[in-house]
Amino acid sequence: MKGFRKYYGQKILWYLITFVIAVLLNFILPRLMPGDPTSTIMAKVSVGMTDASAIQKVMEEYSAKFSLDQPLYIQFFRFVGNALKGDFGISFTQYPRAVSDIIASSVWWTVCLQLPAIIVGWILGNLLGAVAAYIKGVFDKVLLPVFLFIGNIPAFGMATILLTVFAVNLKWLPTGGGYGYDLIPNASWSFFLSMFKHYQLPFWSIVLITIGGQAIGMRSMSIYELNADYVKYSRFLGIKDNKIVGYVFRNAMLPQVTGLAMSIGTMMGGALVAETIFSYPGLGSTLLSAVTGQDYPLISACTLIITIMVLLANLFVEIIYGIIDPRIKAAQQD
Repeated sequence: MKGFRKYYGQKILWYLITFVIAVLLNFILPRLMPGDPTSTIMAKVSVGMTDASAIQKVMEEYSAKFSLDQPLYIQFFRFVGNALKGDFGISFTQYPRAVSDIIASSVWWTVCLQLPAIIVGWILGNLLGAVAAYIKGVFDKVLLPVFLFIGNIPAFGMATILLTVFAVNLKWLPTGGGYGYDLIPNASWSFFLSMFKHYQLPFWSIVLITIGGQAIGMRSMSIYELNADYVKYSRFLGIKDNKIVGYVFRNAMLPQVTGLAMSIGTMMGGALVAETIFSYPGLGSTLLSAVTGQDYPLISACTLIITIMVLLANLFVEIIYGIIDPRIKAAQQD
């Protein structure tokens, strides 16, 4: 028990230090961008204004409202204090809408798209890799190379291909959006059917490019484990092959668990391509509009969410490894 506390205590301490540094960078880096973000708001509110002094006064008021006239360290502590309360400020580009409201309305679109797609691609890829290593045949000679080729297609390329084939040419599925433009979100079957149709192309564009990489990783690890000394010795002792294979694929899965956790952790950042190509109303599209509009509060909030997810995913991997990897268990007991 003492070994477990020491192991996880050290890991959590390092992740907390990393989190503090990440929060600092998330705050500073957007503010190093050239330009003045208040000009975005002024472009909207100063329409029709001709008095230069009035425009300057309004601009100064907005700078004070967003604390842009304060030193950077004061802005940082104010940002941290508000963030701890769930308040990320007011968006520059969508003024006067709150950043927390923007994220709340977009993050679930990304989670519901990315999380199932990553998990489905991970499961299918690992099954294909394990079968290709153990059974070989058509799985190893035909299917694996095909999915490996598909997996090497860039994300924007796969999205464009699916969009062109199934939406533009065949007209089986809509070209973009999260639901029909003539619909208002509600709990009706027609709305859910529209969401389901709009969901298909971005979902499968992510799944298809995920399978190949997972499959080749699982195949390589499985072949390595199948040729390990403990497998040969176990077969020599007459242990049943299905029992040996269970241990083989359990050991081969360890690096794949890391890949899954990292994919889940970075899914917010990886959402940008699919959501941009298909005009999907998720966090990726929100982050893109925030960057182009120099929306400091919205950029900081989006990147902070991505940072937290990556750190939690890594911590999850450490916890899982500590439970399922016998070598780490032994180290903890020592």
